Amino acid sequence: MKKLDLMTPIGLFLGLTVLLMAIIASAGPSGLGVFVDLASIFIVLGGLLAALVVNFSLKEILIVPKMMIEVFRTNEQNIGELIDTFVELSSKARREGLLALEAGVEEVEDRFIKKGILLAVDGIEQDVIKDILMAEVIAMEDRHRHARSIFERASEYAPAWGMIGTLIGLVLMLQNMDDPALLGPAMAIAMITTLYGAVLANLIFTPMAAKLANKTEEEVFLKQIIIEGVIGVQSGQNPKILQEKLNAFNRQKPKKEEVIMSQGEQNAEA
Repeated sequence: MKKLDLMTPIGLFLGLTVLLMAIIASAGPSGLGVFVDLASIFIVLGGLLAALVVNFSLKEILIVPKMMIEVFRTNEQNIGELIDTFVELSSKARREGLLALEAGVEEVEDRFIKKGILLAVDGIEQDVIKDILMAEVIAMEDRHRHARSIFERASEYAPAWGMIGTLIGLVLMLQNMDDPALLGPAMAIAMITTLYGAVLANLIFTPMAAKLANKTEEEVFLKQIIIEGVIGVQSGQNPKILQEKLNAFNRQKPKKEEVIMSQGEQNAEA
């Protein structure tokens, strides 16, 4: 189930707050206006958009809003419940046979689990099932990597366009050395564009790309559990043994060995 990932907005809020506090502490509330320059915004955002349009197709650019929304969402998959699902499927398969799973598989919400169970019901060999499911995992990783590359490229282009803005500002400043009134605005463009590019890269695009990479890793991890569960059900593995096997993947629950060790250390200290 998709929920709001609070860590993303909290992180963005903290980053912006630190920047604003630093500005206010050094220049006061009135100093905030100095850091707003339309010319610099046009150079950085316009140049960044132009570079992305050259680099990617229209179809790829249009998925950026969807990917940004995904950064603010989290899919809370309970690994314990996932393991319990496969234990139940394994128990039913041993009692009634694999064909009995076909009737109830439509109730399973996860499309990947459903596909794996149907392959098992069809009598496909274990190695073939694993190959088919792993091929889907690899394809998913490739799709995610390609979508994530937009944010990675943006994190490279933003500072570069900041530097381009800086060069433009320096050129304007050098051309107007005889007019002190024009030196200030030119210097503002020179400095603020670099600031905008650095903030966009290090507070927005790089962290978002990393967040999407973490989400992909987590999804691959869950699919690996599902593959092991499907293979266990297809091979008629004892439900208790399957449960112990899948519990090795459960990060949300301490292993029995760790609990025993912890209890032993507490007894020793007592």
